[in-house]
Amino acid sequence: MRTVGVQVRGIRAPIVKEGDDLVQIVIDALWQAMGAEGFKLNDGDVIGITESLVARAQGNYVTLPLVTADLNEKFGADDLGVVFPILSRNRFSLILKAIANGFSRVYLQLSYPADEVGNPLMDLDRMEEAGVNPYTDLLTEEDYRRIFGPEVKHPFTGTDYVRFYKEMGVKDNITVIFSNNPRDILKFSKKALVANVHARARTKKCLREAGAELVYGLDDLCTKPVNGSGYNPQYGLLGSNLATGHKLKLFPRDGQTYVDTIQRIIQERTGKKVEVFIYGDGAFKDPVGHIWELADPVVSPAFTPGLAGVPNEVKIKYLADHLLEQEGEAAMEEGVKALIRQKQPDLIGEESSLGTTPRRLTDLLGSLCDLTSGSGDKGTPIVLVQGYFDNYTTE
Repeated sequence: MRTVGVQVRGIRAPIVKEGDDLVQIVIDALWQAMGAEGFKLNDGDVIGITESLVARAQGNYVTLPLVTADLNEKFGADDLGVVFPILSRNRFSLILKAIANGFSRVYLQLSYPADEVGNPLMDLDRMEEAGVNPYTDLLTEEDYRRIFGPEVKHPFTGTDYVRFYKEMGVKDNITVIFSNNPRDILKFSKKALVANVHARARTKKCLREAGAELVYGLDDLCTKPVNGSGYNPQYGLLGSNLATGHKLKLFPRDGQTYVDTIQRIIQERTGKKVEVFIYGDGAFKDPVGHIWELADPVVSPAFTPGLAGVPNEVKIKYLADHLLEQEGEAAMEEGVKALIRQKQPDLIGEESSLGTTPRRLTDLLGSLCDLTSGSGDKGTPIVLVQGYFDNYTTE
């Protein structure tokens, strides 16, 4: 019987630059790690590649003037309402700067008490004490400061995001309002840029039905190349990150070519069929800051077919307790294995699968890889996951 289940290795790689052969870099990094550490690849192993590696190799960048030009082409240049951006220095501050550079007046509507991914804007107890109803009330910046004080710092970054976002403006041209009703932006501007990530389709629909003259989303910007610039035809500016003070790195495009090619080359070299995917933010929630990590539009923009779907697993604790109660300790271990071998191909709704929460494989693996590689200085943008599809019966 095997004594080890899932194993996860962060694989170090060189710094990738625009134009580099990313497929060769991934293959070389894996082979160097295998040679140094003495492991080998097996059928069913999973190779994760962080999205930033792909985007950098593609040179998938846009400058702020290009973002501003795209906005002006769609909205003109007088006023613009921006609805439900997330609170992020990395994700939205440069986009807001590009917006402020192109319009005489910008109305920035923030959801509260937190943004879409959980970044807090206000203390819940203070909100309730002040009688603020988040379902109906529209607050001005003056209301916000009067109720919550002259400085409201994010618990992790220490940033006062209302002040920070206003500093992105040009000649104080950003007005901040707080409301959870997207239609409220139309009291200030009939043109709306939808900036939330996961609920963007609903926000766009609400605004159009409420009479907005123009509605676009971040996913509608920078969807085509301009003079050799980067672009993303599916997600636009969604999933973008600050690259420099004047440039954004976009979410990678054409990822399927990379994952399919790496899978094919490894199978040709080793005879083993591995699965390959590109991952961005994981999909998990921090229990202290209450922040849902996923600021990208999806966890994985590209993956090989073996990673489609959800796990089909039984709950060992349930099987063990059931067998212990019915048949005694002696029959428990072999009984658990027998039940695992006999499990149905679709366990949704079955008692034996209660508590397994069958999320998508790419979301689970993406979260695992994101936590392994981190977002800092670990230097392991490639992650090898082995044994993920094994179970208690695997020898």
